Amino acid sequence: MPKQKDLKRLVRARMQKTGEAYTAARLQILKKTEPRTNYAEVAGMSDASLANATGRTWAEWVRVLDEGRAMEKPHREIATFVSSLGTPSWWTQMVAVGYERIRGLRARGQQRSGLYEAGKSRTFNVPIDALYAAFANARTRQRWLKTKVTVRSASPQKRMRFTWDGNADVEVAFMAKGDAKSVVTFTQRKLPTKAAADAAKTAWADHLDRLSDVLR
Repeated sequence: MPKQKDLKRLVRARMQKTGEAYTAARLQILKKTEPRTNYAEVAGMSDASLANATGRTWAEWVRVLDEGRAMEKPHREIATFVSSLGTPSWWTQMVAVGYERIRGLRARGQQRSGLYEAGKSRTFNVPIDALYAAFANARTRQRWLKTKVTVRSASPQKRMRFTWDGNADVEVAFMAKGDAKSVVTFTQRKLPTKAAADAAKTAWADHLDRLSDVLR
């Protein structure tokens, strides 16, 4: 890897030669000098799973997205481009976020804004309607989530978005796993640091432990 001042010199020289933007020229220089990256490890998803769902491995996606100058685009535009190639909806975000991690545009758990998000899932041995009711019913919710909650939007037995503890932004997804088992997944956004994200995960683990007691 070239030293920083040498890298800038090489990038500017390439810009003058090719007319590329700084980001695109820098990417091409780095591709020639960077060590072989384990894309699957950095992205957080195996090549086998990705290829089975999207028809491309991480190396193939990186090549396609680099050719589309995705490094210069915001997340929404990257996701739109990925979707336009026929990628299933959930995998569109997986590919876009994985690519951003591979290219150093965000760290694991970090958003493109520089803020972080925390995620936590738990499976419960109850039907999805009972699990959803534990969130939708304010009196039941207060038994395990002991803070003020403002529900911003909800789709019964599918998802819910709310703020809690003053300003925390939380999105919750529900999924049935048969008639008597269901899964809830939390995503808490706009956390300022990785340490805050780690603390949020720990806190949600405690909340889910209390929810488990309520659902027994």
